[in-house]
Amino acid sequence: MTTIKLHNSKTRKKEVFIPIDPDNVQMYVCGPTVYDRAHLGNARPVVVFDVLFRLLRHVYGAEHVTYARNFTDVDDKINARAAESGREIGEITAETTQWFLDDMGALGALEPTHMPRATQYIPQMVAMIEDLIARGHAYAAEGHVLFAVDSWREGYGQLSGRSVDDMIAGARVEVAPYKKNPMDFVLWKPSDAEQPGWDSPWGRGRPGWHIECSAMSERFLGEQFDIHGGGIDLTFPHHENEIAQSQAAHGEGFARYWMHVGLINIDSQKMSKSLGNFFTIKEVLAKYPAEVVRYFLLSAHYRSPLNYSDQALDNARDALERIYLSLREISVDDGAEYGDYLMHFNSAMLDDFNTPIALSVIFDCVRELNTLKTTGDPNVSACAGVLKRMASLLGIGQQDPNAFLQTASSAVDAEKVESLIALRKAARAAKDFARADAIRDELDALGVVIEDGSGGTTWRAK
Repeated sequence: MTTIKLHNSKTRKKEVFIPIDPDNVQMYVCGPTVYDRAHLGNARPVVVFDVLFRLLRHVYGAEHVTYARNFTDVDDKINARAAESGREIGEITAETTQWFLDDMGALGALEPTHMPRATQYIPQMVAMIEDLIARGHAYAAEGHVLFAVDSWREGYGQLSGRSVDDMIAGARVEVAPYKKNPMDFVLWKPSDAEQPGWDSPWGRGRPGWHIECSAMSERFLGEQFDIHGGGIDLTFPHHENEIAQSQAAHGEGFARYWMHVGLINIDSQKMSKSLGNFFTIKEVLAKYPAEVVRYFLLSAHYRSPLNYSDQALDNARDALERIYLSLREISVDDGAEYGDYLMHFNSAMLDDFNTPIALSVIFDCVRELNTLKTTGDPNVSACAGVLKRMASLLGIGQQDPNAFLQTASSAVDAEKVESLIALRKAARAAKDFARADAIRDELDALGVVIEDGSGGTTWRAK
């Protein structure tokens, strides 16, 4: 069996991935709170875990991998958005959920096996809270139910690597008279007449944030499953609290491997809505093709921070153009003769999901493919086949090369370019080569490179 190694955030070391059941490898990833458009920082974990999903399916078989990613559709941010807009909460969450799905689909992310919405699983959350109270790990107070951190003191902090006392000293925690310990966190809270609410043993209310993922992961993956993922900013308190409440309810199970994706930064600051320094996916896709954005999100190791800039997106576009230029106007076969590239690519992907090294192998293959094309080597189709197989695992390089190259820059007026190419063709047919050269210069000034081939003239943005 192929060996996958993953860095486990919980143990802080790279480990051989051994699934609980190879016939049903399971992964849960924390999804968005749907109150507005997703920004690029929200997209990075989705794309990273999409490629991991593809890798697991490749190794274990598509029918043997279960991937769940939730939607948080009950939250105070959603309530505030409804209050300020005068719209119904359900209308807002339905719209923003679809925006998220459309944006992630545009980025080439496969849909997970399950996409539960928090509001659909309130009974499961209530049942888990009741169980925690019965086991002495939670208590009701003034319409709230809180997890009692002191009841889980030895286990609390195992993911973030901090003691409860250190957390109290260094954290900004909500001080409330009904808390027994400042670190106790909300499992259930009361709702007023204007807020969404459900009946419960503690009165009409709504769940706290952390209980959602524990209840929904149990519903779809069971009490113990293989991989739990999300952004590194979720390590504490969200994932720490998930571990506490799930293990307090069920024992020492829950997720065996924890994976956390680095942040996207702008000027060394985390991209976030709270800081106001974010770009929505819709805004970025208006400037760059979706595949360019996807490439950018995979260009750094998933655990490393990734700095956003127009230059970084331009570099991603240039890299994809190199791939597509090498694949243009050639047929593709299985590529058995070039298995060494595939071996090195797989080695990088299986070793903690190292996409930068995997991409470097792809460009080694691109260089060889270009050499084979130049020399007319008959193995060119085999080399192209291996290149496409490697790129497919990353979700790139599968478009028609000419179609990608002609749309690689949204700043280029494609209709104008095609018109100038037609005029140049007519000038060449009339043997007006001075006019044809002038048109080429005009295209060059527009940032367009043209190439004449047996199939006619093709173009791409510089």
